[in-house]
Amino acid sequence: MTDSQIELSNELKQHIEHWCDKFPPEQRRSAVVAALLQAQEDNGGFLTGEIMNAIASYLNIQPIEVFEVATFFDMFEFEPVGNKISICTNVSCMLRGADELLAHVEQRLGIKAGETTPDGKFTLRRVECLAACHIAPVCQVNNKQQHDNLTIDKIDALIDGMDTTEREAV
Repeated sequence: MTDSQIELSNELKQHIEHWCDKFPPEQRRSAVVAALLQAQEDNGGFLTGEIMNAIASYLNIQPIEVFEVATFFDMFEFEPVGNKISICTNVSCMLRGADELLAHVEQRLGIKAGETTPDGKFTLRRVECLAACHIAPVCQVNNKQQHDNLTIDKIDALIDGMDTTEREAV
């Protein structure tokens, strides 16, 4: 291990092995998404190059294979973020008012999609699809909690609830 490489926690290694056990031994890279999600959660909501390199080393794959996955999906962050509110603006959500919801949240938080509030409490994302067209418009908080059939009142209540707490577990 080089000086700049970190050691993964035993808990993260167990999590990775749990996922590796689901695939043939030569397919350890199949555990990359699960490993990144858990590592991101363990690291307070974002990944670092050192973490991704350590995952690659543990899985015995090239670092670029981990970086490709991490940069492909929008659920991974590479700097600290607040409570992440991801608003879907794909066709079904757009037709049911997602653009107006996004504009409202931008105004309310004083930021644009892709930004974090100055106090670090909220990060706003515009996303392409959350696979919930039948309950549009939708948003997702911290890659976990999905909220559907949104209205301005519902999203305001959601933000009000998060505004009184620290960053929720990712």
